[in-house]
Amino acid sequence: MESMILGILQARVSSSRLAGKVLKTILGKEMLWHQVKRIQRSKKIDKLVVATSTHSSDDNIERMCLENNIEFFRGDLNNVLDRFYQCAIKYNSPSHIVRLTGDCPLTDPEVIDKTIEKHLDTDSDYTSNCIPPSYPDGLDVEVVKFIALKKAWQCAKMPSELEHVTPYIRSHTEIFNNFNLVFEKDLSEHRWAVDRPEDFEFVEKIYLELYKKNKNFNMQDILDLLEKNTHLKNINYHIERNEGALKSYEEDKEFLKNV
Repeated sequence: MESMILGILQARVSSSRLAGKVLKTILGKEMLWHQVKRIQRSKKIDKLVVATSTHSSDDNIERMCLENNIEFFRGDLNNVLDRFYQCAIKYNSPSHIVRLTGDCPLTDPEVIDKTIEKHLDTDSDYTSNCIPPSYPDGLDVEVVKFIALKKAWQCAKMPSELEHVTPYIRSHTEIFNNFNLVFEKDLSEHRWAVDRPEDFEFVEKIYLELYKKNKNFNMQDILDLLEKNTHLKNINYHIERNEGALKSYEEDKEFLKNV
């Protein structure tokens, strides 16, 4: 059977730090729409699905997908691992799943494809480019075999494992063969994800500078722009990376107290 690679882009409206961020508009189109268009340029992903929740707050994500002929799936709001697993089941249990998050409108399809290629070349159960990070925050890619996702779905219990999909796989290296793609230069200082109002302001400025000249601008184009306009980093580079994940790990401590 030919292997299928399914891209699952998780997105919800109820963000605690910047509510509704995925539907905020940049140059007249939703941030999520821009991200979908960028991911669709991937040469390795066979199908892309936006996975949102069944909560009524996410009805507008479904509406946006319907209006733009974008595949979507609705699942559990908080148990995102279950949402991913059920989405994968609906799409016939693809061999590999690419996990992407809806707060990364500067995502680079070339980086996505490079991560997928490494995943396939190494025959890893799980491959990322962010554990530890060497790419800019906002270019994170995770690729996981369906059988590994299924195992995580069956066994994961802690809040961080359910909300962030892959921690169970990352932490059980005795079960899973994991690989991390490292860039030739450490670019992890760059903050291109959208978690706070300052992040959105930064991303909007990047789009205003680059999009009209070239809708397919990539990581290097952004780096070149920032080299000429270093003041743009002052907008949001002071914010800590992965605040949401850190919050989940605090919830894990409470969970373990009650086990």
